[in-house]
Amino acid sequence: MSSASGDITILVADDDLSIREGCERILRGEGYRVRTAVDGSQALQAVKEEHFDLVLLDLKMPGMDGLQVLREIKRQSPATEVVMITGFATVETAVEAMRLGAYDYIPKPFPPSEVRQVVAKLLQKRELLGSAADQEWKIELDGRTDIIIGDSPRMREVFRLIKKVAPTDSTVLIYGESGTGKELLARAIHYNSLRRDKPFLTVDCGSLVETLFESELFGHVKGAFTGAIETKHGSFELANGGTVFFDEIGNISLSMQAKILRAIQEREIRRVGGTATIKVDVRVIAATNRDLRRSVQEGTFREDLYYRLSVIPIYLPSLRERKEDIPLLARHFLQKYNQRRKRDIRDISPAAMQLLCNYQWPGNVRELENVIERAVVIADGDEITPESLPPHLRAEDKLAASEAFAIRSLEQVEKEHITRTLIATGWNRSRAAQLLGIDRKTLYEKIRRYQITKP
Repeated sequence: MSSASGDITILVADDDLSIREGCERILRGEGYRVRTAVDGSQALQAVKEEHFDLVLLDLKMPGMDGLQVLREIKRQSPATEVVMITGFATVETAVEAMRLGAYDYIPKPFPPSEVRQVVAKLLQKRELLGSAADQEWKIELDGRTDIIIGDSPRMREVFRLIKKVAPTDSTVLIYGESGTGKELLARAIHYNSLRRDKPFLTVDCGSLVETLFESELFGHVKGAFTGAIETKHGSFELANGGTVFFDEIGNISLSMQAKILRAIQEREIRRVGGTATIKVDVRVIAATNRDLRRSVQEGTFREDLYYRLSVIPIYLPSLRERKEDIPLLARHFLQKYNQRRKRDIRDISPAAMQLLCNYQWPGNVRELENVIERAVVIADGDEITPESLPPHLRAEDKLAASEAFAIRSLEQVEKEHITRTLIATGWNRSRAAQLLGIDRKTLYEKIRRYQITKP
């Protein structure tokens, strides 16, 4: 038994009591943490409540069948691996389950050794990639679940920081390009903090008119200026007990910076036109796509406010800095827009996935989501193909390929092609070998020869 086995959490979902109890006994005997469910609804509720590294899922259950549950699990928790177990094994259902993202497929009846073998494979993968809990962060909001996804080293570091930062009241400054998900990260911090039941308010520093900014933040009293026909509460008051998120804080003027600094330091505000001070208790999280240290040097951002905000800085990497996350993100958005657009697009073709992985994504995760939504809408068949993607993705890939062909050796081209195929298949070596037209042994030899490693 691996010393890491106690960190693996497994859900066994099967309406057959003997299967549930048998799997639970085997897996607990190996030191894994196990939870059981009697049907699809119970399984989805469990996935909503906690992270699982693996779900053993029966194909035929009362109510929702296993494939429906599989789709929803991959939507809610893309990093969770799912193994289908069934007494109705056919090639078609096996292929369908794999296309929907299943990790493996076990036909009933199966010996205990087969369950142990599947979980052992997962444990090896987990040691390389990190656990499901390290690959995504859930945010429950108004009855829906938002997810931050990533299994790259950079994103696992971001998730570790969230775990440490969220329970505190420290101010946080989130750096990152536009479209990387800075507001979603701020929400993750808030909704995993002790303030989760209090308001989370966003202040868009790039869209508010300067003359109205102070009123939006601090409120105003009746008659404070023309049009102030009644007293208004500002964001600091409305978010009392909760969190105020300043999006693109680098855009605000020096005069407003001074007022925000005072509100943070003194924990009190004064409405525009008013004389009374009002105590407020808010946590401040700010985000920027600018280099605020350079802005401080240039005199456009106050040094004291910069240090007050950046008690805990978090850098959110661009998508081109974590390309290994693209397949995971793309399939998550595929499931999301399948449901939203009432489509049943089953997967992304390897050729299309290569285009996604090769593109530089100046618009980051937001651009990737828009591309997948477009592809879901216009795809003709049950698969996203290169023709479903915007022309500029295909054009850029052809240009990059022609430039690469002119300067690279045959071995370099082969190494890159193998690497891209591994990325496109989520580093599933069996699937990659099949797509490359070689056996797994040959693929392993080439991986060793070219020293191909997961980034």
